[in-house]
Amino acid sequence: MSTKIVKVLWAGRLSYSSGLKLQKILSNQHHQKLANDNCNTLILLEHDPVYTVGIRDKEYTVKDEERLKSLGAEFFRTNRGGLITFHGPGQLVAYPILNLKQFKTSIKWYVCQIEKMIIRLCAEYGIKGETSPNTGVWVNDRKICAIGVHGSRYITTHGLALNCNTDLSWFNHIVPCGIKGKGVTSISQELNANLTIQDVLPLFQNAFKDQFQCTLIEYSVEESYQLFKLLNHDKCVQKT
Repeated sequence: MSTKIVKVLWAGRLSYSSGLKLQKILSNQHHQKLANDNCNTLILLEHDPVYTVGIRDKEYTVKDEERLKSLGAEFFRTNRGGLITFHGPGQLVAYPILNLKQFKTSIKWYVCQIEKMIIRLCAEYGIKGETSPNTGVWVNDRKICAIGVHGSRYITTHGLALNCNTDLSWFNHIVPCGIKGKGVTSISQELNANLTIQDVLPLFQNAFKDQFQCTLIEYSVEESYQLFKLLNHDKCVQKT
């Protein structure tokens, strides 16, 4: 049985639109069979402030969109599952671009694995994370990690957002994930200490590796350069 390999790309801080394009480039490589069987990628990054809504979220009107933009954030309607959420600095965003045929051909299984992985990670910090009837990972009635995924012919895009030392006041302007009466929290808030994305990254990668039973390999400098060259080329094409 061959070892499942997932290549890790630390993409730094990106706009949400650049994150979408990066996912598209990598998922297209799967669909067009441009890469070998082991071309799974785990994109890790943080976003500039942005509110995003999923495919089921029809409640947010153009007026709502303008109100949220006036706060200094972007606004995007996406094809992921889930309702409205916020992404921004201090939040670790992970976009696993995986071929589930190499793992298990079930989106439900995949979401469940992500939840278990985050619960495993929280436990490393002595935080009791748990699931609920609502997708994501919770600490009591406060969401610490939002999950919204998309699958196309078993190729995954979108993913999860884990609050590390996020400014949680951004969530005051929305009903996070469309669930009334619930709150949000972060690793830093739960520990009453400042834990950055860089602090959390090593434990996150270990939890991912263990939960998905795969080998993680970092993108080389050359591979990262070529990928971002494609990303920037894509931006230039869209502008012309």
